[in-house]
Amino acid sequence: SGMAPVNPDAQVNSMHDAWARAEGLAEDVRYYGEWMKQEAYKRIGHLYPKVKVPEEQGGGEATVIAWIWARTVKCPNPACGCEMPLASTFILSKKKGNEAWIEPIVNQKRVKYIVHSGQTNSGLKTPKTARGAQFECVNCGEIATPLYIKSEACNGRMGASMMAVVAERKKRIYITPDLEQVNVTMVEKPADYPDAQIAYNPRDIRAQLYGLNNYSDLFTHRQLTALTTFSSLVDKAQKKAETDAVRTGMSNDHIALAEGGTGARAYGEAVGVYLAFVIDKMADYHSSICSWHNSKELIRNTFGRQAIPMTWDYAEANPFGRSAGCFDKMLEWVKKCIAEFPADCKSEVSQFDAQSDCGLRNIMVSTDPHYYDNIGYADLSDFFYIWMRRSLRNTYPKLFSTMLVPKAEELIATPYRHN
Repeated sequence: SGMAPVNPDAQVNSMHDAWARAEGLAEDVRYYGEWMKQEAYKRIGHLYPKVKVPEEQGGGEATVIAWIWARTVKCPNPACGCEMPLASTFILSKKKGNEAWIEPIVNQKRVKYIVHSGQTNSGLKTPKTARGAQFECVNCGEIATPLYIKSEACNGRMGASMMAVVAERKKRIYITPDLEQVNVTMVEKPADYPDAQIAYNPRDIRAQLYGLNNYSDLFTHRQLTALTTFSSLVDKAQKKAETDAVRTGMSNDHIALAEGGTGARAYGEAVGVYLAFVIDKMADYHSSICSWHNSKELIRNTFGRQAIPMTWDYAEANPFGRSAGCFDKMLEWVKKCIAEFPADCKSEVSQFDAQSDCGLRNIMVSTDPHYYDNIGYADLSDFFYIWMRRSLRNTYPKLFSTMLVPKAEELIATPYRHN
């Protein structure tokens, strides 16, 4: 409690005579997180270019907030065969005074998307015609049934098209995608992204019905590249924090945080733990399950509820932007939480399952009841676990010894798991 930060900026330009609670740790997390962002930008910043703004919208360039995509399948009508968008809506913004919408134009079985400002064309039809996966072709009007879409998707024939670019000025502006914005997304998957098969969960995970069977399938290649890049920098940030801690006079016992260390090594690793939380928060806003909220003009995160649904038109966030989903916002959330930690008492945390004897006696036990099959916590936790494991498996080797979250002992009445 009250420890000063160790980063070089704080040593030169300290704004505090004294640091309360865990403010020093919070400032270090901010500093080394900012270092991570700058390093990541050197490596992948070119994948997130600014967008050229049409003259009628002010001209020049603007920072992108989000790219709006629609999944596509080939129209089931053999006489048509266009790449039909599976869009739940073509309305980008319902905000009064800043309305925007997308016009699909078919040209030789290809669909081009033109973004318009103002009130929606009264003749604009929404491709989604019913609850669930049922869509109407924008060219011929043929209905693609849920069964057809599932078949196409599970056989690897579902694609995606960029429909719009959202950029930031004094207000949101909506722009027709150009070739630069489309082409820059055409990257290969990174070499060392974390992956695993998504657990079978018929209640909470719907994406598997459409061929998204692995966690990597929930991310675009650009998203995988970004998250992998940021994740790979956590270890380097830990080592920088350790080195700087020694320079400020902190002793280094070289004992790991997981082994009870209290020196410079453990402190650097602790900074890395909180930076790993930033990566996990980013993952929530950087998957193809995220969508665009056209009333609030912002990105909905992956877990709007405790489930992984199927999203047809999705929003891809800019990690280097200044709006929802960007690295700065996620880092700020974590920093604010740390600064509020009381950090004035010692405690010990141990992990035990309910059926094992933890060795404690004369205690009060407070617990939630089991949840039957309402929420598959263990199944859904894998979404975050694979990224946290990639960042922290060397910091907590025992805790992250399994490839996925252990599930056999979960106190939950799931017929699909426990028969």
